[in-house]
Amino acid sequence: MPKRRMALYGAVALAALALLAWALAPRPVEVEAARVERGHFEYAIEEDGRTRLRDRYVVAAPVAAHLSRMTLREGDRVQAGDTVAVLTPVMSSLFDERSLREATARARAAQAAVAGAQARLERARLTQDEAGLDFHRTETLARDGFVAPSRLDSARLALDASRRERQAAQAALEMAVHEREQAQASVLPANPGTAAGRPLAVRAPVSGVVLRVPLPSENTVASGAPLLDIGDPSQMEVVAELLTTDAVQATPGTRASIERWGGPPVQGQVRRVEPAAFTKISALGIEEQRVKVLIDITSPPAQWLALGDGFRVTVRVITISTDDAVMVPVGALFPHGSGEMAVYVLDANTARVRPVRITARNSNMGWVREGLTPGERVIVYPPPGVTDGRRVSVLMP
Repeated sequence: MPKRRMALYGAVALAALALLAWALAPRPVEVEAARVERGHFEYAIEEDGRTRLRDRYVVAAPVAAHLSRMTLREGDRVQAGDTVAVLTPVMSSLFDERSLREATARARAAQAAVAGAQARLERARLTQDEAGLDFHRTETLARDGFVAPSRLDSARLALDASRRERQAAQAALEMAVHEREQAQASVLPANPGTAAGRPLAVRAPVSGVVLRVPLPSENTVASGAPLLDIGDPSQMEVVAELLTTDAVQATPGTRASIERWGGPPVQGQVRRVEPAAFTKISALGIEEQRVKVLIDITSPPAQWLALGDGFRVTVRVITISTDDAVMVPVGALFPHGSGEMAVYVLDANTARVRPVRITARNSNMGWVREGLTPGERVIVYPPPGVTDGRRVSVLMP
C-alpha cells in the first residue's frame, strides 16, 4: 500500500512538473506573413504640381484710354484678328492744370507764329512780283539800248534774291504749321468722334479661349494694362518643383503619370528640367533646393478635357519600371548588419533570418536582386519577440 501510494505521488509530481514546464515554455509568436512575388515594379518620384498653358497671351492696352464694357467672358472662344476690346484714347492723368495752361499758351504762340509766317510769305511774294516787273521792264529797255547791261544784271540778281526769299518764307510757314499742330495735339481733348479720340479696336493675336477678363466693365486704363488673357486649352503642360536630388533622375523623355486632379490618371512625359534651381522653405522650416520640371501631357485630350489652367495635380515621374522583378513587401525588410537589409523567412513554423540585396523600393514593395525566390513566405512587420530560430504562429497565410 505505501508503495502504491508513493507511485501515485510520484506520478502526480511528474504531471505537475510537466504542466509547469509547458506553462513556462516560450509560446510561438503570432505574426503576419506574405508571399514573395514576381511581377511589375515601378519606382516613381511623387510631387505636387500644377497645370498651365504652354503659351499664354496677355492682350494689353497700347495707350492710355477709356475701355468700353467687355462683351467677352471667360471660356468664350475667339479667332485671330477678332475685336476683343474697344478703347477710346484719353489724355494722361498726369497732365495737370499748370501743364495744360503751358501747353495752351504754346499752342497760341504757335498759331501766332503761323500768322507771322503767312505775312512774311505774302511780303516775299509781293517782293518777288515787284522784282519780276522791274526785271522785265529793264530787259525791254536794255534791248532798246536805253539802259546799261549792268542795270539788267542788277535786276536779274534782285529777282533771284526775291525768289529765294519767297522759298525761305514758304519753308518757315510749313515749319510753323507743323509746330502749331504739335502744340494743339498736346491739348486736344480725346472726345469720341474727334481725330485724337477715335475708337481703337484691339484684336486677338491668336485663336484660342478667353482665360481671364480683369476688367469686364467700363474703365479708364493705363498704357500696358492687361485687358484679357487668351490661350489654347489643348496645349497644356504640368509644372512640378522637384528636389534637385530627384530631378537628376527625371531626364527629358522620362514617363510620368498625372493623378489626383479629379479625373482618371493621364500619361505624360518630361520635356525639360530647367537649368537653374531655387531655394524653397518647406512646411517644417527646412531650406530645400528645388528645380522646375516641365511635363507634357501625352494622353488624348478627350481624356482630360476637364483639366484646366492652374489646376493642382499629383505628378509621379517614373524612373524605374520592370515587368520581371522579385518583390517583397517593404514591411518585411529591416536593417541587418552593416548597411544591409534582411527578412524573416518562414521555415515551417520557424523564423529564419536571411540577408537580401535590394535594387530599389517604393512605398509598397521592394525589388529584391538576391536572397529570395518567388513563392517563399516572409514575416511582415515582425514584432520585437521574433528572433532567428524562434517558433511563430502565422495569423494570415
